[in-house]
Amino acid sequence: MLCNMYISCIMGMYPSDKNRGKKSRKKMYLAHISEDKLREQSIIEHAKEVAKLGGMFAACFDCGEWGDGCGSVHDIGKYSMEFQQRLHGGPKVDHATAGAQELFRNGNVMQAYCVAGHHSGLPDGGSPAEPATFYGRMKKELKDYQAFKTEIEIPAFPDAPLKPIGKGGFSAAFFIRMLFSCLVDADYLDTERFMKQGKISRGNYDSIEQLFDRLYKHIASWLINYDKDTVNGRRSAILRACLEKGIEQQGLYQLTMPTGGGKTVSSLTFALQHAKEHHLERIIYVIPFTSIIEQNAQVFKDILGKNNVLENHCNVVCDNDEELEDMQLAAENWDKPVIVTTNVQFFESLFANKTSKCRKIHNISKSVIIFDEAQMLPVNYLRPCIQAISELIYNYHCSVVLCTATQPALKPFFPEFIKAEEICPDVKGQYDFFKRTKVKNIGEISEETLISELEGKQQVLCILNSRKRVQRVYESLKGEKIYHLSTYMYPKHRRYILDRITRNLKHGRPCKLIATSLVEAGVDFDFASVFRELAGIDSVIQAAGRCNREGNREKDESETIIFSLEQSEDIHIPRQLKLPISVAKQITKKYEDITSPEAVHEYFQRLYHFRGESLDIKNIVESFEKGIPSFNFPFAATAKEFHIIESQTKTILVDKEPEAMELVERLRRGEHSRELFRTAGQYCVSIYENDFKNLDGAGMLDALCTNIDTDFYVLRDKELYTDDRGLTVRAERGDALLW
Repeated sequence: MLCNMYISCIMGMYPSDKNRGKKSRKKMYLAHISEDKLREQSIIEHAKEVAKLGGMFAACFDCGEWGDGCGSVHDIGKYSMEFQQRLHGGPKVDHATAGAQELFRNGNVMQAYCVAGHHSGLPDGGSPAEPATFYGRMKKELKDYQAFKTEIEIPAFPDAPLKPIGKGGFSAAFFIRMLFSCLVDADYLDTERFMKQGKISRGNYDSIEQLFDRLYKHIASWLINYDKDTVNGRRSAILRACLEKGIEQQGLYQLTMPTGGGKTVSSLTFALQHAKEHHLERIIYVIPFTSIIEQNAQVFKDILGKNNVLENHCNVVCDNDEELEDMQLAAENWDKPVIVTTNVQFFESLFANKTSKCRKIHNISKSVIIFDEAQMLPVNYLRPCIQAISELIYNYHCSVVLCTATQPALKPFFPEFIKAEEICPDVKGQYDFFKRTKVKNIGEISEETLISELEGKQQVLCILNSRKRVQRVYESLKGEKIYHLSTYMYPKHRRYILDRITRNLKHGRPCKLIATSLVEAGVDFDFASVFRELAGIDSVIQAAGRCNREGNREKDESETIIFSLEQSEDIHIPRQLKLPISVAKQITKKYEDITSPEAVHEYFQRLYHFRGESLDIKNIVESFEKGIPSFNFPFAATAKEFHIIESQTKTILVDKEPEAMELVERLRRGEHSRELFRTAGQYCVSIYENDFKNLDGAGMLDALCTNIDTDFYVLRDKELYTDDRGLTVRAERGDALLW
């Protein structure tokens, strides 16, 4: 694999650093001095190695000479005497602008952007009158760095093999980000190699071929089952289709599979077969919920080996320091063959401008990217996200799979030359076979009627659209074996309740769960019946997937009841749910079976039509498209604007358990580490800004740790957190209670 090649490169192909060149009369210009002040690295050595790595990375999208050229000139500003003094404690010096100006004067604007931003991040294009912007920096007066000419030559560049989509502005900006990623990752890696004297633990994983062989051994016994009248026979047919489709050409694919079809292993089967066939570097799973990530990642680790899978999300907990270090290093640049990450991490990295977020994105090239639960692609940014996916397919040797039981109607948003190929055989037949519940729409009912219906059930899940309604129904039913789940419970607490519910269901004991949509994905519940307040059709189908999940009951005996609740003045439906509910009502009037693929397709068609311009709520695509004549791109402004989760939240640490108490003490003593923050996250609740102000203003919180990356506040009044409801947030105005 390419990654193993560059690990060998940075580990074994350097001469000794110590005191190099001291006997030479020629002045040695330095790029770095080790922390112990005993070793030196020259600019020319650093430039050559960054060029070598940058060229290797950019070769993945056929631009090796571009990556090499940017690497060779990125630090020529360090040839100034002022920078050489900086290495010995002098004042800070701008060394990044020099190489950018040299490239700019030669007409290499895209390369100049990369070099200009290789420390501070990609700047906005701006104007010469704005000093901090790209065009402002191209006019900046710099300290004399001309000594670079004795060692480094400004390179010439071939034409980029970029195929523009649309007006070409978005394509050009995307290319700059990819090239920038190659440069900054190469720069980080070579600097790390020097500072740690080559003692770095990267590249400890297996090849795609080895992973495919391991997977095939895992599924081989399943593939011989051709009985289409059984669940396992159907799953095997889908697996065989994934193997067959995997050898086809690269591009856009759909894997439209009903709940129970085994899409986790099936999608991995396609991905590894496809990667092996086309000599691709990695598999990237992009998932909307961390709860699904944890489950899927565990499946992949069990099949492929723990060292081959990177979970890249905020709730990862490692078993030991060695595993933590391996995970942290791999997370910096996605240096593993299988990456499991979130929509937020994936897309916000693609639209970022800072080096820390961007250095991994070149490793997306030559990948199979699986978008699990594809209907959850961020609607407010759907157009820029689809545009980015199109770029990855068209220019960066990626294949993409949209994997879901409720396939969104995305065809109009892709360029006409990118057409989706379905992997799953006989989609309608699979849906008919795997249907395990009878979906019944009973229309509008009162809260009292709902409570009466739930009282008569032994094992029932009820999902409502309002936290306040959840609280009221829960309080009305409250008793033994009646549960409530909330995002206002810390993760470890939620897992404890989930385990209790799962055990009750498994052993046939009474069990009633009242919750919001929190439980619709990533939770393998198997209830005898489900009640779902009408929401988007995709949410309804997710809820139905929690009814008779294992198929141990007859379909007609396992009902998913869809209903609307009578309006109430004190109940406010979240704004983001209003349009999906409205469109879902239209679909219920037209289709008897609202879970059919046809109904789902029309639901998404209507939803996207009504959303209109708000599918690119910040007008990101056009802002890059119109920048193409002058290469004036809003990199920094877009990074600031592009946030999939818009609401600002604060983190409350609940120290009711002994481990949480110990963590609080460590944080009070001033300990700061990613491992500590990750562990503390298992006891944290995120609340919105207004709720935080109310709690803080009432003196219920203590500030524990506030810095640029992490804010922790400790709950002072422990009575505000209960085992059955989690954190109680008392509104300052009115008498609302939110759980």
